[in-house]
Amino acid sequence: MIASDKNLNVSGVSINSPYASTVEFVNALMPGKPIAALDVGTKTIGLAISDTNLMIATPLETLQRTKFKNDMDKLLSLESYWDLAGYVIGLPMNMDGSEGPRCQSVRAFARNMCQYISLPITFWDERLSTVSAEKYLLETGASRKKRAAKKDNFASSIILQTALEYFQNKKVL
Repeated sequence: MIASDKNLNVSGVSINSPYASTVEFVNALMPGKPIAALDVGTKTIGLAISDTNLMIATPLETLQRTKFKNDMDKLLSLESYWDLAGYVIGLPMNMDGSEGPRCQSVRAFARNMCQYISLPITFWDERLSTVSAEKYLLETGASRKKRAAKKDNFASSIILQTALEYFQNKKVL
């Protein structure tokens, strides 16, 4: 279904908007379902998933990017398998808080994603998530090859965990 063909609203919020605030995003979620985080890169997409209580993020996998349609087929398959309630997409802000070309690319990915999904989406500042993931993997003694393979899905779990903690601390869950 094309996003423009949908008039679905939850609490007055268009659930196919990639620009939903965190409060709007949480209000649009179906209770008892997990949410996923995406760390969208040029070559890979790191994936993480929450538990159904939206308390704990777990790294899931790293998808190798191909054509957008193929990427969406993989995401839709995961969405169906895990019965997801929504997506948190990492937004690679510059250190000064401004948005550069990578942010524009991720926002475009989210807009295109809305043509395929009807779940709520929100963005989350992902500054230093990949650095933190690499540091964690290095501290655990992971080899260079394993760090390269796992850093994106660990980064997505850091993105998701920080979002979940924010939701809990702000009492929006």
